[in-house]
Amino acid sequence: MSGARAVAHRSNGESFRGTTVAGPWRLGRASWEVAAPRSGPGSVRLVTAEIRPADRVDDELVDAFAVLIPQLSSSSPPPTADELQAIVDSPDTVLYLAWLDGRIVGSLTLAFYRMPTGLKAWIEDVVVDASARGHGVGESLNVAAISEAARRGAKNVNLTSRPSREAANRLYQRLGFVPYDTNMYRYSI
Repeated sequence: MSGARAVAHRSNGESFRGTTVAGPWRLGRASWEVAAPRSGPGSVRLVTAEIRPADRVDDELVDAFAVLIPQLSSSSPPPTADELQAIVDSPDTVLYLAWLDGRIVGSLTLAFYRMPTGLKAWIEDVVVDASARGHGVGESLNVAAISEAARRGAKNVNLTSRPSREAANRLYQRLGFVPYDTNMYRYSI
């Protein structure tokens, strides 16, 4: 972000900066706005994105995922309207959306599951459209998810990120995520 830090404001006026997100957040499912400078040849303008949970599925949401998912995965097709509706309707998931200039430019899925050792949260499928990267949108999506996980009493929040996603890995560490020494296995069905 060219030496500037993103500043996000909740709809009630509370704000955060990237260096404070590791604290105990007691925030609800509110909207967030992120403001960060966008630099171009000879000019700087303020970019404002709003972060909020999806509360309905419509053609705009389905179309947005048709654009976003190919930027995240070449092996997974975009979700259908029914699949998105199942995510939105589930009490164990929150689908966060980032809006910029009236369009969806990013998303993050926060999933909860209860284990004998406590409530856990998992961040999955974080994607920001290439046109909106580098302006704090991913950071704001993650802060909103961390806030909700803390509000619900999750013991921790986990995520995975490929080593090749260097900017994302720097972001996660800046937010307070630490590498977890474990083996991750996948069984394909």
